[in-house]
Amino acid sequence: MNNNNETKGIWKVIGASSLGTLIEWYDFYIFGSLAVVIANQFFPKTNPTAALLSTLATFAAGFIVRPFGALVFGRLGDLIGRKYTFLLTLVLMGLSTFFIGCIPNYESIGFLAPILVLLLRLIQGLALGGEYGGAATYVAEHAPINRRGYFTSWIQTTATLGLFISLGVILLTRNFLDADKAKSIAKFNDWGWRIPFLISSLLVVVSIYIRMKMAESPLYAKLKTEGKTSVNPLKESFGHKANLKMVLLALFGATMGQGVVWYTGQFYAQSFIENVCKIDFEQSRTILIWGILFATPFFVVFGSLSDKIGRKWIMLSGMFLAIISYNYLFSSMYKIVDPKNKTAIAGQTTVNTILTAIPNTLDSTRKEITKTFYTDGMSMVVTKTDTSYALAGKKTIKPVITSSKSISNSDYWKLVGIVFVLILYVTLVYGPIAAFLVELFPTKIRYTSMSLPYHIGNGVFGGLTPFIATLLTTIYIDNKIVGLMYPIIIAAICLLIGALYISNKIDPDVND
Repeated sequence: MNNNNETKGIWKVIGASSLGTLIEWYDFYIFGSLAVVIANQFFPKTNPTAALLSTLATFAAGFIVRPFGALVFGRLGDLIGRKYTFLLTLVLMGLSTFFIGCIPNYESIGFLAPILVLLLRLIQGLALGGEYGGAATYVAEHAPINRRGYFTSWIQTTATLGLFISLGVILLTRNFLDADKAKSIAKFNDWGWRIPFLISSLLVVVSIYIRMKMAESPLYAKLKTEGKTSVNPLKESFGHKANLKMVLLALFGATMGQGVVWYTGQFYAQSFIENVCKIDFEQSRTILIWGILFATPFFVVFGSLSDKIGRKWIMLSGMFLAIISYNYLFSSMYKIVDPKNKTAIAGQTTVNTILTAIPNTLDSTRKEITKTFYTDGMSMVVTKTDTSYALAGKKTIKPVITSSKSISNSDYWKLVGIVFVLILYVTLVYGPIAAFLVELFPTKIRYTSMSLPYHIGNGVFGGLTPFIATLLTTIYIDNKIVGLMYPIIIAAICLLIGALYISNKIDPDVND
């Protein structure tokens, strides 16, 4: 086969693998992108903070089970092949995502709603645990050994692009349900949020059709023809001291730090902008969209660079930059939009009070809406809802206070710039890692061996980042950036281990 045919063939492999993986990430991240809306739908509304934390915990549960998916589907991938295994994971992901969009809300079926959401979220996590390792292995085993970093970096873009598409679909749905924007938003919060979940089924059908036409990995097919495939991938991956050592090194010297940088730079950044900076829904999402759009090409840049200078120092430099600059970058985001640093326009603050009767009672709800305008173009709406205003002789319920800011164009692009830097760190740690993991392990147990450290590092250490960081901010309420303690500590430990024990030598064909 000539070089043109080889190049054409690898791009078909990347296209087919990437599309399915992108759809799986899209399915997985719709949940996180709609955390606040889902909290309102599937958990009691009496305590919004507790509902949000419960939703983030459910979101994190999908990450925690990813290592189990890596074991189950990694074993299948090494026993029966790459192609059919990650075809199965795609079907599971698509079905579970579709059914999340069908579950009745808390008001309809009570606590059964969050239980069903949790169950389907666990299935999503299991499916994703088997998907990534298969896709990365499949592409790497088709790629020329001296260009694995470049070709596998295209798979690395799918996680961020899946988030990008989920945000885009959510915004489009939110704005086009009704000609009146306020009504469109109300419809989205009521039932329209289900649409992004339901349409994933159409995307999955297309991807399944494409993947059915794919051939098996040539390296795996060769092993199978020669009768050299693994009989017991789990035992060979984790029962042999030398291979287990590489699994642990991959986890504690690379994927653990990479995971927290990934989720801090994208998911916690989104949560911080929305829940701490209090930027309105649409602006908070489009800030992240622009940051992703500008930074995504660097996955390929750093993946390709790793073919020339090695994977180690590119990944570790991303961790190092995150450790030394996270506090500054997140503090800067908060200060940029902090009303204390702005001047309110005198005489333009408005206060509206709305009393709403509660059906079948003598009670009513009092809602006080204060809107303040600032000289730089920012506006802030503070809503205070007192659900016990007319409940004579009954226990007073603490008022619920929410706020939302619409920031100026200048501040908006400043935040886009900071998010771009955060995602640039993501591209440093994530661009080369697929090639790095593939080259650590022998072909016959590669799917199993690389999937486990990847999904513990990303699923457990990384996936818990939004939940732990948000939880810390509810405990230490006076410290807006206290949540960053967790990713900084984890990344620092990983940086130290990686610097001391990971080799930068490129010897990609040693395990093929």
